[in-house]
Amino acid sequence: MPDDPTVPVTGSAAVAPVTAAEPPLRRLAAPHGLALGTAVDLTALAEDPAYRAWVAEQFDTVTAENAMKWAELEPTRGRYEWGPTDAFFAFAQANGQRVRGHTLVWHNQNPAWLADVPPDELGDVLKTHVQTTVRRFKGRVWQWDVVNEAFEDDGTLRDTVWLRALGPGYLADAFRWAHEADPDALLFYNDYDVEDVNAKSDGVYDLVRELVRQDVPIHGVGVQAHCSVRHAPTTLPENLRRFDALGLHTAVTEADVRVALPSDPVKSQAQANVYRSLLRACLLTPRCLSFTVWGYTDKYSWVPGWFEGEGAAGILDENFAAKPADRALREDLSFGGARRRS
Repeated sequence: MPDDPTVPVTGSAAVAPVTAAEPPLRRLAAPHGLALGTAVDLTALAEDPAYRAWVAEQFDTVTAENAMKWAELEPTRGRYEWGPTDAFFAFAQANGQRVRGHTLVWHNQNPAWLADVPPDELGDVLKTHVQTTVRRFKGRVWQWDVVNEAFEDDGTLRDTVWLRALGPGYLADAFRWAHEADPDALLFYNDYDVEDVNAKSDGVYDLVRELVRQDVPIHGVGVQAHCSVRHAPTTLPENLRRFDALGLHTAVTEADVRVALPSDPVKSQAQANVYRSLLRACLLTPRCLSFTVWGYTDKYSWVPGWFEGEGAAGILDENFAAKPADRALREDLSFGGARRRS
């Protein structure tokens, strides 16, 4: 991306960066071999120049918040709607950003027509979806979240349409299908509440260790890191290290840290401390490739709609003003030498 903030980005007039006096987060992360990313609301990207400018300036990897989910891509069976994602990829390319593809196989946000597919056809339908999508973006997606949220909290496989129809083998098949469609993409398993060493992350660990043993093309594990100041991870470094020891990459894929509303300076500082701990865990793990915040500004956050009485989960407030969390990330990326990479 050009250093000159007056260079226009695709499809909008140039807008001065919010933190024009400071280096972008992406530049601070680069010496560590770490990609710094955000989830992107495509409506805000199209309609809000300030939002768009900050995405273009600050981040070197982007994830479509919803536009690459199955229900959005194929709302009618056999009819794909690629327009929004094509615009998203054009934006990313224009700003030198790598894309995380989210997500291929999930029990949620599937098209309504899927409910009418007979169980004995679901395997072929899923394979077609995975390979059509991956081939569409072949060579343009850095990391794919191939399978998303397949585990219950107790470490057992979630009872989904895929498990019921296809059995547990669907997990390995999904990675094989994606790899066939794009052999160069990095393929991730992704889940929430797996930041700590716990029953759920143990289940994920056992799965991916077995996939590695079977030479299934899995390359990484994503920990979402949807956190709160009341329930912050305590064993994330140890957890990431055990996946690292399997030869797998890791990534913090959807970080946000919610607080009880209304926020105040004490809660904001506590939030910053959680963000700092998430980033440090990634920096301490040689094969942790990227750190992605799930939307950087409270203006477009999903959190208040899902967690009653909680919110203010981003690193910027609703007016794009930096919070202590933004400062915490910048400080940790600014200090210290480049980390050791394996």
